[in-house]
Amino acid sequence: QVQLQESGGGSVRSGGSLRLSCVASGYYDNTYCMAWFRQAPGKEREGVGYIVSGTSAVAADSVKGRFTISQDNANNTLYLQMDSLKPEDTAMYYCAAARLRYYSCSYFFAGGPSSFGTWGQGTQVTVSS
Repeated sequence: QVQLQESGGGSVRSGGSLRLSCVASGYYDNTYCMAWFRQAPGKEREGVGYIVSGTSAVAADSVKGRFTISQDNANNTLYLQMDSLKPEDTAMYYCAAARLRYYSCSYFFAGGPSSFGTWGQGTQVTVSS
């Protein structure tokens, strides 16, 4: 069983930056697809991006060029660096994990939140104008 714990959320002004962290514990290894999702009030949960150990991260078009996903394998930590934040980035941010067996990480990510079986509790990001 893998557990995920996010941190780093907060309130910032438009144009500011935040870095979110997600620490994986339990039976975690580098064979997981790790992803960030977010959910704004009244909206569906949407994918922000994903990464697999040893490969490049992929960001969704809505955040490409502003958000960067990275991973510290030594500390089992996933990061989401968010720059040039906008009020529309306000949401609860979640990290998620899916075990890679027969499908690629891009396949899981394209399948949406239901493709991921392990979730953190979320961390709130609020961007004011």
